[in-house]
Amino acid sequence: MTSEDAKNRIIDLRKELNTFNYQYYVLSQPTITDFEYDKLLKELEIIEKEHPQFQDKNSPTQRVGNDINIEFTQMDHAYPMFSLGNTYNEADLKDFDSRVSKIINEPYIYACELKYDGVSISLTYENGVLKHALTRGDGVRGDDVTNNVRTIRSIPLRLNGSGYPEIFEIRGEIYLPHIVFNKMNEERIAAGEMPFANPRNAASGTLKMQNSAMMAKRKLDSYLYSIVGDQLPALSHIENLELAKKWGFRIPEYIYSCKNIEDVIGFIHKWDVDRRKLPFDIDGIVIKVDSIIHQQRLGFTSKTPRWAISYKFQAERAETLLLSVDFQVGRTGAITPVANLDPVLLAGTTVKRASLHNADQMELLDIRIGDYVYVEKAGEIIPQIIGINTNKRNLFSEKIKFAEYCPQCNTPLIRNEGEAAWYCPNENDCVPQIRAKIEHFISRRAMNIDSLGEGKVELLFDKGLLKNVADLYDLTNDDLLGLEKIIESKDKSKVRKISFQGKTVQNILKGVDLSKQVPFERVVFALGIRNVGETVARKLALHFRNMESLESADMDTLTSVGEIGSVIAKSVMNFMKDERNRQIIQRLKDKGLQMEISGSPDEAISEILTGKSIVVSGVFSSPQRRKELEKLVELHGGKKVDSVSSSTAFIVAGDNMGPGKLDKARKLNIPIINEHDFIKMVDL
Repeated sequence: MTSEDAKNRIIDLRKELNTFNYQYYVLSQPTITDFEYDKLLKELEIIEKEHPQFQDKNSPTQRVGNDINIEFTQMDHAYPMFSLGNTYNEADLKDFDSRVSKIINEPYIYACELKYDGVSISLTYENGVLKHALTRGDGVRGDDVTNNVRTIRSIPLRLNGSGYPEIFEIRGEIYLPHIVFNKMNEERIAAGEMPFANPRNAASGTLKMQNSAMMAKRKLDSYLYSIVGDQLPALSHIENLELAKKWGFRIPEYIYSCKNIEDVIGFIHKWDVDRRKLPFDIDGIVIKVDSIIHQQRLGFTSKTPRWAISYKFQAERAETLLLSVDFQVGRTGAITPVANLDPVLLAGTTVKRASLHNADQMELLDIRIGDYVYVEKAGEIIPQIIGINTNKRNLFSEKIKFAEYCPQCNTPLIRNEGEAAWYCPNENDCVPQIRAKIEHFISRRAMNIDSLGEGKVELLFDKGLLKNVADLYDLTNDDLLGLEKIIESKDKSKVRKISFQGKTVQNILKGVDLSKQVPFERVVFALGIRNVGETVARKLALHFRNMESLESADMDTLTSVGEIGSVIAKSVMNFMKDERNRQIIQRLKDKGLQMEISGSPDEAISEILTGKSIVVSGVFSSPQRRKELEKLVELHGGKKVDSVSSSTAFIVAGDNMGPGKLDKARKLNIPIINEHDFIKMVDL
């Protein structure tokens, strides 16, 4: 076979196999037998091997994966993957509909979809070819799992037909059908391995396998339900999905157009019953405004789209016996009561422990040892006790007394006025607090030293190599090589061995070194200052610009920062005046961590307002405040304009907005928001 003949035959075979693949995995309408398909695939493999110049990573032969172990890299999402607001009741849905109608003020419809219980994925296609696949991650960055996703046969490597944008993203869920999950567990049990707890956990673990050939054997499936891009072919969400189906994507058949919120509620009632007949798991319904123009007009809050919401089905409930209560110490010293339960099966997993939250919740429940309690999974993930079966209560049972001393260091607990939690104030010498601070410091959203984990931190702490976060940067190859320990799970049901060998040690030291490039705002978050989450850390970093300014800030200076109140300011000051914390910060500075905002003060913070023209109008608390809001528009990629027109995305209004602008905004149906809502919108 000549090179030209080989090329032509390869093209023909790939085209045939892609068509057969689409018919089988997307349409569920196979047109040839498995034997015939495998025969054609084998022929293609042979020709590609003999003519390697025609190799293509998107060839059907590549769906079997390879035996090379890979480490996942992270990539930025071109468009953030926002979370959806959740509700469990119909009243919230009606409130959502009311908010939509106030802004849209013209007829609109909803697209209702099933909420698949799997792993979120975002696929980018360029010129009709799969470019990369990212997990959701933190919504801004995700893991690049392209090699693994190529093995999922319901995901096209090349698109059919025409009319698709030059570059776009399509998002959806990767899941395990019940039949595949059950068979997988049967095989694991037969092999003497632990079965997976539920299909979602199995799908998540499978997608992150480092060997794509092994992953290909797991037979993951997918549903895709959202197209994102700048040049979408239609102005309707549903129409775009209909087109995507023609391009070769597996689009769910369970998408319905609802003309009003009553239709939406009817759709929810139907699937709350029928979901048990589905061959896969769902945990709710997603409701979206169908019109892309309406979606753009509604926009986003800082974390969720205003044009979509998810209705979560009520969690399953189980009844079981309360055996005892432990008191755990968290990173900030907060004491959390945890119930030890007689094991009970709940939503596919065996539950042995459940949170009791705090002393007030225990008092409210009037919970006692030996009670039969009702357990649910909050968000169908975290077990929690929601009630007591008092009909089964022992008449002589006594209330559980909340701990008075730290269960780890025996320090008397304190409770600040106005707060629900009791705290151990011994933050620098209480072992669980120190270890949890290190675990927080290395976490993905902080310093992202993902080569370390809870078990490895525990080993290093026990060996005396880690006493605080600064010690991470003193670790050497000689310190780590050969360390090992048996780690027991919290419920003592499982043990595993942690061992530091050559590759593990290299990855840890590399991860520690790379963390020196993590930006200043995440360093502030990583320090673990009480009441300072990601959002507050970013505000503080952007305002003070460097660690020296933040360290020396007083109460008045801190509370002058937007949204920073006295509680947060006091936490920051208490942290910064502690000499041991100051020493740790100095050591981190000396090791080269980022201790200031890189770039100029006017450098863009985000692109959340890119392409939007925004008017700031009215009287605010001060002329300076108005200038700050206008600057925020520009820092987040928007364009500050003075006059209202049809191209105005929205208006940030203070008091006494000009009547001319107000009248024009109403005629053009332009959203008007206040300063508080605007701050929430850009608070990424």
